[in-house]
Amino acid sequence: MLSDVYQETEERMDKAINILVQELNTIRTGRANPSLVELLPIEYYGTQTPLQELASISVPESRSLLIRPYDASSLKNIEKAILKSDLGLMPNNDGENIRLVLPTPTEERRLELVKVVSIKAEDSRIAIRNIRRESIRNLRDFEDEKMIPEDDLHRGEEKVQEIIDTYTQKIDTICERKEEEIMEV
Repeated sequence: MLSDVYQETEERMDKAINILVQELNTIRTGRANPSLVELLPIEYYGTQTPLQELASISVPESRSLLIRPYDASSLKNIEKAILKSDLGLMPNNDGENIRLVLPTPTEERRLELVKVVSIKAEDSRIAIRNIRRESIRNLRDFEDEKMIPEDDLHRGEEKVQEIIDTYTQKIDTICERKEEEIMEV
């Protein structure tokens, strides 16, 4: 019973970490990375479709992305979606492919991005704390229903806190790496 609570807690925290990583991957650091545009919604035959399903995305150079649509008719829609996005990139359309050149971010822009990273990190920490609160509430409910003794409740709370500490450290490590990547010139 306690192991189920621990397992559910870890699974939910893994999901929170994965969401953080996905969000951080969309932050432009000056280096080309396909994840910047992979999930960009493209209007395709009346349906919003992620770019990764409509085109291959490659990195021919460290500061550029090459987008090759599988269907040439989607080229204009991809270009429009990139222009409308908040990426701030200018697509170069050669009739078959779209090339995105990523400019080097200014010092001011890099500092803004570091702030965005810290906000996303704090959001993840809040999610982790909410998961902890729910897990401890479940343990207390088990104790109230006499399904576990009080000693197991205290051991369970300590174990949940250990899990929280581990995942908080993971969040800190991921965000430190991203901040270093952003500040790299």
